[in-house]
Amino acid sequence: MLSSTIVAIFTFVQPVKSFVRNNSAVYWASYAVYFITHIVLVCCKGPRRKFPWNMILLGLFTLSLSYMTGTISSYYDTKAVFLALGITAVVCIAVTVFCFQTKVDFTKCQGLFCVLGIVVFVTGIITAIVLSFKYIFWLHMLYAAIGAIVFTLFLAYHTQLLIGNRKHSISPEEYVFAALSIYVDIIQIFLFLLQIIGASTK
Repeated sequence: MLSSTIVAIFTFVQPVKSFVRNNSAVYWASYAVYFITHIVLVCCKGPRRKFPWNMILLGLFTLSLSYMTGTISSYYDTKAVFLALGITAVVCIAVTVFCFQTKVDFTKCQGLFCVLGIVVFVTGIITAIVLSFKYIFWLHMLYAAIGAIVFTLFLAYHTQLLIGNRKHSISPEEYVFAALSIYVDIIQIFLFLLQIIGASTK
């Protein structure tokens, strides 16, 4: 909800839109906060399990990632942003329903998800290098499509970990980590879809 609100503000309110576009330092500062809090929450069990540090870190993480998402959205057409938001919402609902109904256990496929993560990471680096020299539309769209599909699968995986009753599940003590994982998946799906829709509407 917070991310959607910030994205809407950054998309609709022209002064805010102009500010975030002209002040890239704030974006990079939010990226630094996002990166640090993400590392702490993922790598350090103590802070993410202890109140109030877990809530403080999760709040900082949410605000920084929301700001980053809003900044990125400000560069796209309003129609593209809301279309991406709508599709992301539908995807999330569909994945959640699927995870409750299916007998397929994604939690058994941890090795596969590790490989998929590496594929997205390597593909992203290659795409960034190539596009920095020359923009290739099909390559950009291919990367965005791969990213959207992979993070949709990650969303299914993390949702099943949270639901439980599978081979692997998340401990109740790790509710912050579970929320973090699902939130990142949703944001990534939105951003990849935004790249696809934004490019197609230009």
